[in-house]
Amino acid sequence: MSELPDSLAALRVVDPFSNGPCVSHLVREETGSYPVNTGTIAKVIADRGFGFIAADDGKQYFFHRDGLAPTLVFDALSGGERVSFEIEANAKGPRAVQVRKA
Repeated sequence: MSELPDSLAALRVVDPFSNGPCVSHLVREETGSYPVNTGTIAKVIADRGFGFIAADDGKQYFFHRDGLAPTLVFDALSGGERVSFEIEANAKGPRAVQVRKA
């Protein structure tokens, strides 16, 4: 299992496909901050209120209109906007929150 920097805390969960615990999504440490990521709005599904961000780390993250910072207006998004965001663990997988202009 890889070591995490001291500044990050990890949630340990049991992987149903393995015989032991594994490191999962990063969670807030005592300071209350998440690591900040950057990427580009890849797709917006306006009538359903969500979209996807193509992150600079090569992954895609789901975001919901409720996950936008107050300075970013969902209805003004068309795709291609550079954003920064935090990643939150969710029952359906990681999702972007606190999405704001980069």
